[in-house]
Amino acid sequence: MSHNPAATEAIPLIDLGPYFAGAPGAFEATAAELRRICETVGFLFISGHGVPAEVMRDAFAIAERFHAQPLEAKMALTLNDQMQGYLPYKSSVTRANGLVAVRKPNENEAFFVNPERDPQQPANRWPEALPEFRATTLRCFAALEALAMRMLPLYARALDLPADYFDRFCDRSFSSLRLTHYPPVTYGTDEYGIAPHTDSSFITLLAQNPVPGLQIRTQAGEWIDAPVIPDTFVVNTGDMLKQWSNGRFISTPHRAFNKEPRSRYAIPFFFHPNEDTLVAPLPTCVSDDNPPRFPAQTVGDYMAAFRGSNYDHFRQKAQPGSTA
Repeated sequence: MSHNPAATEAIPLIDLGPYFAGAPGAFEATAAELRRICETVGFLFISGHGVPAEVMRDAFAIAERFHAQPLEAKMALTLNDQMQGYLPYKSSVTRANGLVAVRKPNENEAFFVNPERDPQQPANRWPEALPEFRATTLRCFAALEALAMRMLPLYARALDLPADYFDRFCDRSFSSLRLTHYPPVTYGTDEYGIAPHTDSSFITLLAQNPVPGLQIRTQAGEWIDAPVIPDTFVVNTGDMLKQWSNGRFISTPHRAFNKEPRSRYAIPFFFHPNEDTLVAPLPTCVSDDNPPRFPAQTVGDYMAAFRGSNYDHFRQKAQPGSTA
């Protein structure tokens, strides 16, 4: 896919290689550029990230194999109360914001993988027919979580905080990996692969795949295609970091389609702080002229509200007898 010059300009690229290599001045320079992007765009590409190409290649391959299974095999792992397992096609509706007037189910299916911190307490459900699925997806999870943790000092410095500020809040992250399948479909009015939304996360990491489909909304209100730049990740600020930074870092709306005659797969990694972390506007982002704009809330409480709004599975439990 050729690059759209306007899109490439609108979504900047940062090479993390010099920062990770400890090059003189790279930390401050990269943090300053990250600050500019997070305050004005909310989306960027990163290269030099250090995640081996085969980790993501294997993850995409296993995602395709999972979704190619018969429906009954996938339904045996239907999403549970811990947001683990299979989300059937058209089982999510983007409701958590005012970006869409007509709310129709999203044209995708997905499988969620959560962190496994304690070997004695398995945190996921695994497809029996794909014995390598567990190791492949957990390897991907670990690589992306490690990348997010390595980026935390940049976000801290970009917000005028000590480099290690966020580390203690994210050492047992409440993150999730989503293996999404967008089948080739013809979209009707107000239909999307995933409708316009902002992410709930601190940040989201999205590996590139050959089938384009991601669009972001610029600050001018124009929807633009995100180009496919091989061996990079798209990174965007989520609502959690927006609230933590008291609105200083923006959470940009985006949406996805699959307009090609083949399946599209996407593997976003939603990086969240620890479940018990209290997210309240940071001291460096509050002043007399900019008082706290968001209430303090734990990550766990925030995510429970988000899931209850967007996923039918949780809405039906919260609203017995509801047909919403």
